[in-house]
Amino acid sequence: MTQQNVVVSETKTGINSGGSTITVAQKPPAAPGYIPIPRRRILKNLEINGGQRINTWIDSMRASSPTHVKSTPSLAEEYNSWILRHPSALDMFEQIMDASKGKQIVMFLDYDGTLSPIVDDPDRAFMSESMRKTVRQLARCFPTAIVTGRCIDKVYNFVRLAELYYAGSHGMDIKGPTKESKYNKNKKAEEILFQPAREFVPMINEVYEQLVEKTKLTPGARVENHKFCASVHFRCVEEKRWVELAEQVKSVIKEYPKLRLTQGRKVLEIRPAIKWDKGKALEFLLESLGFANCNDVFPVYIGDDRTDEDAFKKLRDRGQGFGILVSKFPKDTTASYSLQEPNEVMDFLQRLVEWKKVSTRSRSRV
Repeated sequence: MTQQNVVVSETKTGINSGGSTITVAQKPPAAPGYIPIPRRRILKNLEINGGQRINTWIDSMRASSPTHVKSTPSLAEEYNSWILRHPSALDMFEQIMDASKGKQIVMFLDYDGTLSPIVDDPDRAFMSESMRKTVRQLARCFPTAIVTGRCIDKVYNFVRLAELYYAGSHGMDIKGPTKESKYNKNKKAEEILFQPAREFVPMINEVYEQLVEKTKLTPGARVENHKFCASVHFRCVEEKRWVELAEQVKSVIKEYPKLRLTQGRKVLEIRPAIKWDKGKALEFLLESLGFANCNDVFPVYIGDDRTDEDAFKKLRDRGQGFGILVSKFPKDTTASYSLQEPNEVMDFLQRLVEWKKVSTRSRSRV
């Protein structure tokens, strides 16, 4: 890893299961390598399989759209089967807390669709004051990170809590708290900064400009620059024009073999083709907190999007903690539990805070 891509403090502060502060040497993680996709293969796939791939993206967007979900006996049966495999985290709260006993809980939260509702205008995805208050209380009880596809500056302007860790651009821009807390008593901890895709910023800017120009005649199309990645929103575009918009995006990206396309909820994401995602960001943050090879950590990741699946899978592979999917509808997921909407997320977080307060009082009496 080159110096331009990563800046990390020399030491880091961690919290062991007993709540005491520990300081360990901080080493930068190995540099994420490129996903080896030859340019010739990319162009061939885009030309030969492009139509099929676009249809897959569009079908997935339609499936995730509530306007296409009709209440039918078969759907109800499918949901009942799904909820048995991914029960409500609220209903299973006591069991989750039992599993966390003797371990340090670390919270990871997506933003859009998790802490704020999904809205047509991404610039108006505000979190409620009650949610902000809840997340502030949560951060006083547990190390807490926001992990989002948005650029870090934009999501910070929404959240406005300096005591949190932030991982923007799908984990390609990571910063530590700028406000001291009991989980961040070493002043150097605020210097934690990891940007594995820094060299791609000029390329992302170039692609962003081209996408804005290419899509400007498609009503409702919205292109966002997240610094280390970009996104094209389909939410306000007439469905009959989705294929046309996807073709426009494809026509730009095929000229950039070091970038890749991924699909989210009514959005196509343009990201560097490096081996880095929200799961890698989760792992990096756990290491920064001193939990690289610990058995006494209990990470909980809550998210609603396909990109969060990388984090859910990472937790399952580690055999630690749980993933919680936010969705009203059945989805393929590696998350263990589910919540239906941001209001349920807030209820779960409030219960978590209250549980921590009660358990702390109980220990103080002993």
